[in-house]
Amino acid sequence: MKKIVVLGGGAGGLELVTRLGHSLGKRKHAEVTLIDRSQTHIWKPLLHEVATGSLDINTDGINYRAHSTKHHYKFKLGTAYDIDPENKVIRLESICDDKGHEVLPTREVSYDTLVLAVGSVSNDFGTPGVSDHCYFLDSHRQAERFQQALLQQFMRVHQLGGDEKLHISIVGGGATGVELSAELFHVADLLKTYGMTEMSKDKVKVELIEAGPRLLPALPDRIANNAKQELERLGVHVHEATRITEAREEGLVTAEGKVITSDLMIWAAGVKAPEFIKNIEGLETTRNNQVMVKGTLQSTLHDDLYVIGDCCACQQANGNFVPPRAQSAHQMASLVHENILASFKNEPLKDYQYKDYGSLVNLSRYSTVGSLMGNLMKGSMFVEGRLARFVYVSLYRLHLIAIHGWFKAMIILAAQRIGKVVKPKLKLH
Repeated sequence: MKKIVVLGGGAGGLELVTRLGHSLGKRKHAEVTLIDRSQTHIWKPLLHEVATGSLDINTDGINYRAHSTKHHYKFKLGTAYDIDPENKVIRLESICDDKGHEVLPTREVSYDTLVLAVGSVSNDFGTPGVSDHCYFLDSHRQAERFQQALLQQFMRVHQLGGDEKLHISIVGGGATGVELSAELFHVADLLKTYGMTEMSKDKVKVELIEAGPRLLPALPDRIANNAKQELERLGVHVHEATRITEAREEGLVTAEGKVITSDLMIWAAGVKAPEFIKNIEGLETTRNNQVMVKGTLQSTLHDDLYVIGDCCACQQANGNFVPPRAQSAHQMASLVHENILASFKNEPLKDYQYKDYGSLVNLSRYSTVGSLMGNLMKGSMFVEGRLARFVYVSLYRLHLIAIHGWFKAMIILAAQRIGKVVKPKLKLH
């Protein structure tokens, strides 16, 4: 029986392994395995809500092991540190408990077909002090770590009262930085209903710093301009064309030598594939560690290795690379599923064609802006307000449907609606 391994359980990886489980695993045509370093999946566009406590990973996350038993694939917990494409082996780090005792030694997992779906991590570009003084939001563990620090700072500001404020700096004016900025104000206002009467959005000072000429550089000007206007209306201090050269304990240092004093600093600027990718012999990679692929999403050097999502460097006909977005990962997962099934039947494989369905930016409960349809209409339709919010929420619903099916997804959504009534709107611990 052939072994198909999907490395990484993000949006694309989990959708793909779910489809493979039903099409091949259920019928015993192949052994399908998912490997991930975490026990729990959370849709990455929602990590900023985990970071602020608006979303609780314990109730809104998806346990891989429980999911695997219902969708006919196997799950292995582990962090890959090397891949040997010639011998078709993945090497996993040892697993230790919280006291440092080894639970499992380093292991090797063999495969016949491998799908790399390891996503991306923040790129600090080697900026001094960033790894020591800034928080990252690449995983739910990092988001939860920031949430704990944020809650402590909120408590400090509440207890001290008076003119005390919480100074938060966010480096990176992409979707994560923009959405996080707005969510912080929303959370600060919500705290008043949970006993922190001194808290409000006026007690939070957010500095959003972008090195490029404008926010949301990957999105159309109109979306970026509307998002900036809404953020400034909320009270966010937007710094465009501002490069950070150092992070210190007291704050961030700009290229001009100015220090932006901060109690909390988040680095959300730039993305790259995980470091171990660039050290794999036999893969063609970019300077951001992404793996170069052919039109079929197979590695340029190994036909039994597919790549999807943020770690995939797929060049389009116009010379541009497919952008690292959730919709890209979803489309890639669909094509790789088709191509793997085709390879089992010795049928020709299809080439990937990226379809831009538009972009949306959710500014918490204050506003949502974006464009719909993208290249489907050979143009775009600008949307904002309730319609844009409805579409934004629908994207998450479609993800749930892809990994659970219609019936269970609707039950989960109904349960989440009920949960919002009976449980606190914020994670307070």
